[in-house]
Amino acid sequence: MRAEIITIGDELLIGQVVDTNSAWMAERLNENGIELYRVTSVHDDREQIVAALDNAFSRVDIVLTTGGLGPTKDDITKHVLCDYFGTQLVEDAVVRAHVEELYKDRPEILNRLTATQWMVPAAAEIKENRVGSAPLMIFHKNDKILASMPGVPYEMKIAMDEQILPYIQNYELQITNYESGHIFHKTLQVNGIPESSLAIILEDYENRKPAYIHLAYLPKDGIIRLRLSSYGEASMTEMDEWFGRLKDLVKDYLIAETDEPLEVIAGSLLKKRGATIATAESCTGGKLAALLSKHSGSSAFYKGSVIAYSNEVKEHVLRVPKEDLDRYGAVSEQVVTSMASGVRELLQTDYAIATSGIAGPTGGTPDKPVGTVWVAVATPQKIYSECLHLGKLREQITDRACTKTLVKLIRLLQS
Repeated sequence: MRAEIITIGDELLIGQVVDTNSAWMAERLNENGIELYRVTSVHDDREQIVAALDNAFSRVDIVLTTGGLGPTKDDITKHVLCDYFGTQLVEDAVVRAHVEELYKDRPEILNRLTATQWMVPAAAEIKENRVGSAPLMIFHKNDKILASMPGVPYEMKIAMDEQILPYIQNYELQITNYESGHIFHKTLQVNGIPESSLAIILEDYENRKPAYIHLAYLPKDGIIRLRLSSYGEASMTEMDEWFGRLKDLVKDYLIAETDEPLEVIAGSLLKKRGATIATAESCTGGKLAALLSKHSGSSAFYKGSVIAYSNEVKEHVLRVPKEDLDRYGAVSEQVVTSMASGVRELLQTDYAIATSGIAGPTGGTPDKPVGTVWVAVATPQKIYSECLHLGKLREQITDRACTKTLVKLIRLLQS
């Protein structure tokens, strides 16, 4: 089965809103054995939407649309779909009851525009959107299907997981019990080697593997993800065999055998040890804290953070010696190790990580140019520190600093 995504909304094409939906949907589709063929973004424009639908239906079995389902005049998706499938809007009593219940404590929202939400295309199968007012709509066309969902990310994700994916899996065109027809992706994460050097190591491997098993290099912020993929031609046994060979070749640089984020990997390792961690951040300004607290269950290992951006906070909260700040400067081994030990003691944790650097674009010196970052990891036994040089762009520097710090933590937890 192949699918296309059509995202609808002027805001996507003028850069006002970043389309994060498509990446998330692509991952979920692949997990469910559905190959994503193309993603198209169009304006809130009837002709553009119709052209995108015609093109998508000419190529794939499943079309997924997001956006344009609100009650305002600029939201035209429902009306375009009504015309496209030759049907008309009718009131749906179930949707009406849901919308009225959803807003029962906010009666000011229940007005004549909100009432348009319970008007649905007669030819569509209507599925519940339990967290929003716009119903989910599924249409059939020549043994193909279209599912229309809201563009609000949390509504779309719940819709996909609870309604759309189960519907697709049960649809008569879906291939079942056919192992070699499945899409397989298996990913390794490595660190500490340039992409070109890694490619040289894997040159013979790439020449020997079957052509229908694809190897992709996905570098970002010092991490290289190596993804093996097969689109319906390899068995799971064959994929496992080639994945094992790949793992053996990169074992000296291996961080993880999954595609999980680094903060999730670190969190899992901490939980296995029954250990806790805190963060002290200067140049990263809370990015590490945001990563470590991002996922459900992080309270089991993450206690908190001190964003010590100024020297006064470093000195008075984290107990960094003033003489070290004066003599070595904030961006130094002495200061970053004191920050790590200080926050570990302050928040009473087993581990702590700290960052202090020059993220630019100003503030660099000949001895400490922009991109210089000191990181430290405090363990129950020792404090480990490292000086890094992470480029010239501010966001790139802080993202790379977070990556490098988490990698250092993971390596220590794995040892």
